[in-house]
Amino acid sequence: MDQSGRYLNLKLTEADLIAKGEHVLCAYIMRPKDGYPFAATAAHFAAESSTGTNVEVCTTDDFTRGVDALVYDIAEARGLMKIAYPVALFDRNITDGRAMVASFLTLTIGNNQGMGDVEYAKMHDFYIPPRFLCLFDGPAVNISDMWRVLGRPSVNGGLVVGTIIKPKLGLRPRPFADACHAFWLGGDFIKNDEPQGNQVFAPLKETITLVAEAMKRAQDATGQAKLFSANITADDPFEMIARGNFILETFGEDASHVAFLVDGYVAGPAAITTARRQFPNQFLHYHRAGHGAITSPQSKRGYTSFVLSKLSRMQGASGIHTGTMGFGKMEGECEDRILAYMIERNSVDGPYFHQDWNGMKATTPIISGGMNALRLPGFFENLGHGNVIQTSGGGAFGHRDGPAAGARSLRQAYEAWSHKIDLLDYATSHFELAGAFASFPQDADRFYPDWRQALNQ
Repeated sequence: MDQSGRYLNLKLTEADLIAKGEHVLCAYIMRPKDGYPFAATAAHFAAESSTGTNVEVCTTDDFTRGVDALVYDIAEARGLMKIAYPVALFDRNITDGRAMVASFLTLTIGNNQGMGDVEYAKMHDFYIPPRFLCLFDGPAVNISDMWRVLGRPSVNGGLVVGTIIKPKLGLRPRPFADACHAFWLGGDFIKNDEPQGNQVFAPLKETITLVAEAMKRAQDATGQAKLFSANITADDPFEMIARGNFILETFGEDASHVAFLVDGYVAGPAAITTARRQFPNQFLHYHRAGHGAITSPQSKRGYTSFVLSKLSRMQGASGIHTGTMGFGKMEGECEDRILAYMIERNSVDGPYFHQDWNGMKATTPIISGGMNALRLPGFFENLGHGNVIQTSGGGAFGHRDGPAAGARSLRQAYEAWSHKIDLLDYATSHFELAGAFASFPQDADRFYPDWRQALNQ
């Protein structure tokens, strides 16, 4: 059934839709299956995303037609279609009238992902009008609050040097806590990796008790505040709350030094919102493990990493992993900096839409995946700043002089970049940074071919 007569209106203009503020706009790259026209397939996609069925039904009335999702722009040569979804379509909480990301995703990438006439369709950007945006939670805390805990200025407080305890699975409670202590002697922030939680060989209650004690010893030894991001991900919100409460009670006076990590892609919006609302004073660390199943450029369905990052800010994530933008081991390109810009700035151009956040608190970019001191300056130069949380596993624990030296080398790399000093020159007077050259010789040879001579190696 060709539904383009009802669900396609190319006379609508984007400027008018934005000015009226009554629609969520979504941009997709779509390809129909062979034999299906582009415009008709786009209209069918919009119908399936809103009020349509595969036959005419007797319950359709003027009100129903008034909340149709409408295709308002197509560019078949590029596979682009843009759809306007009336705000009235989206579900609201019965408790407080707030909006929910689960409803947004149900409509915009719900049943339409399995349609028989669609080869693939992937959301690349979306726009939320101001009156609807204000119904989403947004972050409660972010890196500014973390800087205050660390005793830094709340604006431009600089790089938060972090790590992940490796191997991601395999350490028992005491070795895990000892590894934390060793890193904290030089660094700021440690996170659980995504599978770490309450394994039988590392019970959460035993591990967290030892980590809290290790934090106190590291703070006493260095005179500096330290941070820990504890994984509270679970299928059951009550399990997440129980984990969170135990962790805060155990850290006691250092509870403000604790972030809560939630695997937001696999556990879903309900898990993020549970943490955001039950623990509004804690930094909410959105770990996106598993997202590549749909966000990878190799995948043609679902949505992109950019869309995921934008959604995380709406949900209230304090920080989300945004990739290494081609400077680490993960997929990505330099242009991926738009992921960071969209979540940390108040007014930003996305791939297809400009978004004003209207003062919603920023979400902090978290950078991890194959980074070390030698790769950081290029990353900072590409991003334009170093106000991020950067977690290096191998970049810290792979340092020849241990994790504390590895942490110091990361900080020294940031110092060199921020003062516009060549990294190799800075290394001649900074022992830990010089050690990073020897610890990661392949990167040293690639970026600084004369490093052996300069450092007498």
